Amino acid sequence: MSSPPSETAAAARTPAPRDSSDAAFHALTLWVASRAGIVILAVVGTGALLGDRAAPSFVDRWRHWDADLLIKIAQYGYGGDPSAPPDAGLPAFFPGMPVMLRVVHLLVPDWTLSGLLISMVAGGVAVVALARLAEFEGPPGAGWRAVLALLLCPTAVFLFAGYSEALFLAFAIPAWLAARRGDWLTAGLLAAGASCMRITGLFLALALIVEYAGGSWRAHRRREPYRTHWGWLAVPFVPLVLYSAYQHGRTGDWLAWNHAQEAGWGRTLVPPWESFLTTWQEATGNGPYVWAFRLEIAGAFVGVALVGWLLARRRWSELVYVGLQVGALVCSAYYLSIPRSALLWWPLWLALARATTPRPGETSRRSRLRRSGIWVYALLIAPLMALNTLTFLAGAWAG
Repeated sequence: MSSPPSETAAAARTPAPRDSSDAAFHALTLWVASRAGIVILAVVGTGALLGDRAAPSFVDRWRHWDADLLIKIAQYGYGGDPSAPPDAGLPAFFPGMPVMLRVVHLLVPDWTLSGLLISMVAGGVAVVALARLAEFEGPPGAGWRAVLALLLCPTAVFLFAGYSEALFLAFAIPAWLAARRGDWLTAGLLAAGASCMRITGLFLALALIVEYAGGSWRAHRRREPYRTHWGWLAVPFVPLVLYSAYQHGRTGDWLAWNHAQEAGWGRTLVPPWESFLTTWQEATGNGPYVWAFRLEIAGAFVGVALVGWLLARRRWSELVYVGLQVGALVCSAYYLSIPRSALLWWPLWLALARATTPRPGETSRRSRLRRSGIWVYALLIAPLMALNTLTFLAGAWAG
């Protein structure tokens, strides 16, 4: 249901065969090359910034903010380090990433390196799935462009660090691709994995229901059977219920993960205009986070524009997935981590890829404009990505 009949719904029913192996190869090439580039940036850039001062080891430079909190959960559980004051914000993090850290730590002694390896492997899976999804949606050649657009996102540093974004995408994008292909068993199981990583799994689960309803409705209008395992759509909700039950057992609070957001970061629901004004005041002040809040505002505008575009194109299931996220973020007490959340909005990367991919039969002038579009995007956005990477490595807030 994510595509209007005039655009891609018909193609989704009878997709043209595409060479997914080429898409996977290009995606992995971009992924590995970009990881190598970030390593160079981390080594050379941090050395240039610190000058003669002693720099931490390469691995230690990546243990900041959420990466450190996830490691603490993996080490000590949600009670945190017993030798340190309690951290009321820890239940905000879902258990998927800490569990993976504990598993990898059995083989890799260093906790931070374990997180980097998880993101490395998970990100590779995610970009391959994104490329295949872009090729499935079309036009041909959109795959590598979608991956490049994602990798140059200003907050793409969080796909390298030991955060949960890469691991979430490694489950969520293949789940969406399976749903678009009508494989609801696979979609449900993979979406359940995504629900173990972040609350965003709830929005994915709801979007899958809308996607299923759209396919069922189209089949009904064509008077065709729509045989599928619709019961698997309930599976993604299971990890959410189990985690809520676990935290209820610890704290007596079924919504401990939500209340931890308020306790740890002061995030409460407010009218969107109040959230904007609070963020605007911070973005126009003189505090240490001025540029971070300006990036938050830019991310909010991109999110609202994407929601409007999905609404105009009647891409209902994608609208549910992105719209619920954007709505929750812009109704928070202040804008926080909106640009980082944009990493999870694969409809944005698909839209950029479609806009910059030539179509068969187009005029040569229009094709040239489309081809140049991806490079214009790269030249404009890549410096922001590099700057944000150095900001994170310096231990400052980067989203």
